[in-house]
Amino acid sequence: MSPPALPWRTLRADLSASVVVFLVALPLCVGIAVASGVPAELGLVTGIVGGLVVGFMPGSSMQVSGPAAGLTVLVAEAVDRYGIAGLGTIVLVAGLLQIGLGLLRLGRWFRAITVAVVQGMLAGIGLLLIAGQLYVLAGVAAPHTGPGKFTGLPGLVGEVATSTPARVSLAVGVATIAVMVGWDRLPGRLRTVPGALVAVVAAAGVTAALGLPVDTIEVEGLLAAMQPSLGHWGTLADVGVLATIATFTLVASAESLFSAAAVDRLHQGPRTDFDRELVAQGTGNTICGLLGALPMTAVIVRSSANVRAGARTKASRVLHGLWLLLFAAAAPGLIGLMPLPALAAVLVHAGVKLLPLRALPQLWREHRGEAAVLAVTALAILTTDMFTGVLVGLGLAVVKTAWETSHVRVTVHDAALGDAGPGPVEVAITGNATFLRLPTILTTLNDLPADRTVRLDLRGLRHVDHACRTALDTWIETHNRNAGVSVHVVAPRPAEDDRPRTVDATD
Repeated sequence: MSPPALPWRTLRADLSASVVVFLVALPLCVGIAVASGVPAELGLVTGIVGGLVVGFMPGSSMQVSGPAAGLTVLVAEAVDRYGIAGLGTIVLVAGLLQIGLGLLRLGRWFRAITVAVVQGMLAGIGLLLIAGQLYVLAGVAAPHTGPGKFTGLPGLVGEVATSTPARVSLAVGVATIAVMVGWDRLPGRLRTVPGALVAVVAAAGVTAALGLPVDTIEVEGLLAAMQPSLGHWGTLADVGVLATIATFTLVASAESLFSAAAVDRLHQGPRTDFDRELVAQGTGNTICGLLGALPMTAVIVRSSANVRAGARTKASRVLHGLWLLLFAAAAPGLIGLMPLPALAAVLVHAGVKLLPLRALPQLWREHRGEAAVLAVTALAILTTDMFTGVLVGLGLAVVKTAWETSHVRVTVHDAALGDAGPGPVEVAITGNATFLRLPTILTTLNDLPADRTVRLDLRGLRHVDHACRTALDTWIETHNRNAGVSVHVVAPRPAEDDRPRTVDATD
């Protein structure tokens, strides 16, 4: 009896998609590793773990995990400070924290992070990534600090203008970018082969054929590059290491779960379980830390390629990890043919995609406060570090939200009542009365005539915090000390009675 047709069609679709994802992942894994200051093979190790381990685990069915361009700057800084061995410990502990957060069912709360902060974080990472890789394009050593990467650009221009090898290296990188951009505009069938891979292969071929003086990758071998370890726990006494771990955990988790939300919109299959996905990502990072490899996240570039290639089950992402393993084991020498400026071009292209170039103008038109949070987050990352920048962005977002949700309006109507003399001053307070708006409320109330009765209408208040309630009570008591005047408060309707009630505050 022949097997059913549907499982075979599903397997064939997943097999085809896995090859596409493998071709997308290969240059990115290698390029991200080199840009992070670690052997190229470690990027492949992370991609293999992302496919063969995380790919099997529950959580998301379509998104693909591996080394991410968004973590490149963080990893490079960690390697500079603590070495590859220290990086392994950081990734290991961050993975364990992710597992704990997932088991505590806190994965869903990462969706509470405002999109503006995430976009600002990615924009800051993208700008640092682009600035750093511009030096690699020219075959020049990049400054270690974020601000230094930008202040050193004039010197880079001078280096390119006076050095022939720098101009040749830059030409290879620019040509690689041109091939990728042009490839994206070709008909759909031709774009089945990823443009990044085509560009890198073409650059390697031209460099080798013409004997160009361009740096290529140094290959150590998969086993030689790995430094398995159970962790150097003594480094956890360093406050800087703990801050780096917290940053890795926050950034990797947020990027993975936001990627999951984006991928869910691309397909009609099962939705992502955020808590299980966080456990899966944590498991992958724990193993990567034990192996001394790069940290991983779910990557939107590979995940969207997986969906567009027609993947139907998680088998496609598992198979992509298998192809990475076979490539690393059978043909490691091919990695050594890749020119460094070509890989830098791939990362510059990836860095540009991290910038919210299309979203920012619309965000500025419709939500200027959110645009300000995005810009401040990115600027803080550029001038300080990732952890500080994200905290600044989150703090500003909280302040902005508190300010916007504390809208209050105080209206005053003063009308005379004919022969009986002036009537009470009508004051209505509507909205949310919080301590943030207390100066506005008290300024208006203190400007009222001290010798007039006031009718204070509070029925439009949706919320009154303790500070405002205390201030209102104090103002009423002060106003009532004048003989012959009083404050009549129209309070919100009680739950048991739909009619408004009037309370004389002098009683």
